[in-house]
Amino acid sequence: MAHQRVHTGERPFTCSDCGKGFTCSSHLKVHQRVHTGERPFTCSDCGKRFTMSSDLLKHQSVHTRERPFTCSDCGKGFTRSSYLIVHQRIHTGEWPFSCSDCGKGFTWSSQLKVHQRLHTGERPFACSDCGKGFTLSSHLKEHQRVHTGERPFTCSDCGKGFASSSPLKVHQRLHTGERPFTCSVCGKRFTLSTDLLRHQSVHTREWPFTCSDCGKGFTSSSKLKVHQRVHTGERPFTCSDCEKGFTSSSKVKIRGYQDSR
Repeated sequence: MAHQRVHTGERPFTCSDCGKGFTCSSHLKVHQRVHTGERPFTCSDCGKRFTMSSDLLKHQSVHTRERPFTCSDCGKGFTRSSYLIVHQRIHTGEWPFSCSDCGKGFTWSSQLKVHQRLHTGERPFACSDCGKGFTLSSHLKEHQRVHTGERPFTCSDCGKGFASSSPLKVHQRLHTGERPFTCSVCGKRFTLSTDLLRHQSVHTREWPFTCSDCGKGFTSSSKLKVHQRVHTGERPFTCSDCEKGFTSSSKVKIRGYQDSR
């Protein structure tokens, strides 16, 4: 009977959290772990936990290093034949799953499904603390660390913690001196792509942020905000010694240095 629902489209088992329907109760039970965070299957080697036994079995190949399915083009090995088939699309250029809205192609149907949320605005993973929605469960998990204060990604050089791996990677450039973003005009290098974009306005003379009072242009909204205090008279940064006010924190530091001399 459960099989016949594949043909009829009937999905009588519905998730009370997000409304998604399933053909059988066991599929619903597994799905609900997305909301509860339950991971009942544990790797005996590293302790990592999983929502499904099949995910655990795939993970365990990391420890056994067993990769019986090998790519004839590059020699890369895979734990499953389906992974090899998808990988080979890198060499063939095949993108069998296309977005009907923008035409973008994907190697996996699951990638297409996630991408389509950009067009539909669907955010099925909602934060129970603030209600903010996300397109991916992994993004929700990262966001929830804002509420819990958890910072599992730690810098090995200074011990500073981060909620996700990407800001840790950027932070580590402070220690390594890595500047991966290079200006094609003058060769100057930057740690962040946003810093490179702001710098390039020096060459292009692009000043997208304009003061409505005097028309002066700036490369970033933060610089415009500081400048506008010239017109508003706002001085939010105060010297702790003489209580004199300044338009930016850097001017407080400069004044403090000059006074100490």
